[in-house]
Amino acid sequence: MKSKKMLALVAGAILMLPLAACGNKAVATTSGGKITESQYYSSMKQTSQGKQVLQQMILDKVLQKQYGKQVSDKQVDAEYNSYKKQYGSSFSSVLSQQGLTTKSFKQQIKSNLLLRAAVKDYSNISNADINKQWKKYQPKVSTAEILVGSKSSAQSIIDQLNNYSGSNKYPKFKKLAKKYSTDSSTKNNGGKVPAFDNTDTQLDSAYKKAAFKLKTNEYTKSPVRTSNGYEVIYMINHPSKGLKSDHISDIKNQIVEQNMNNTTFLHNVVSKVLKKGNVSIKDNDLKNVLDGYLTNNTNGSNSLGTSTSSSSSK
Repeated sequence: MKSKKMLALVAGAILMLPLAACGNKAVATTSGGKITESQYYSSMKQTSQGKQVLQQMILDKVLQKQYGKQVSDKQVDAEYNSYKKQYGSSFSSVLSQQGLTTKSFKQQIKSNLLLRAAVKDYSNISNADINKQWKKYQPKVSTAEILVGSKSSAQSIIDQLNNYSGSNKYPKFKKLAKKYSTDSSTKNNGGKVPAFDNTDTQLDSAYKKAAFKLKTNEYTKSPVRTSNGYEVIYMINHPSKGLKSDHISDIKNQIVEQNMNNTTFLHNVVSKVLKKGNVSIKDNDLKNVLDGYLTNNTNGSNSLGTSTSSSSSK
């Protein structure tokens, strides 16, 4: 499973383009003359990227003012370390590929956590909402996968698992994953995939559907067709759903996550946050930069780079 968790987070997040203050200091020099900060700023503010940078900077400021006390450096570090653990030895190269440093990636994580705090604040969750979510609720499950290119190859792996005499077949599964899986991001880790629940929006639906049917230490007895190929899925741990009363906090968190992935809801939250922030644009050329959020437009067509996804993609 080629995990897109980090990619999903950064895809729409802060664009690391400096929207510099006006000045005569040279940004670059050439044989044809220098490019000053003022010239650079004047050029950048006319571009969609430059405007998006300003939008994100404004949003970060008002979110920090309104919700900064709810997001600690400890939380940011914990999420950063979870990505680092997920990507293992390839973490540095993934950061580099995205044009990120440790500092800039942590800033993006913080932006996302601040936004989540705002979404949580505006998620007025009723008992009816909780009951509705409970019907769909699945606790986080841990799975492993072997990805191959053909149905026959997947069936051959299943046959080998069927013929293995041990009661716990995960050790055998891990060896088969390392030998046969074409997914370089999981094959050397026993095929293990980041845990997910029913709110996951990145996983292939066929993968989720097949996985949720499995009990702990069971595996799919027929190949699972996904967008990446054919999968053999092993359930490492499938906790019991239990009683609703035991999962109220988890259910509420799931509702918040769904709202984070609801474009219209997210757009409305950003609008409310910005209006509460008393934003005033001083540059006449940029005076309309937030019109999509400060007017009554609620179709979510504008983007402040408020990425919300988590988990993995098939």
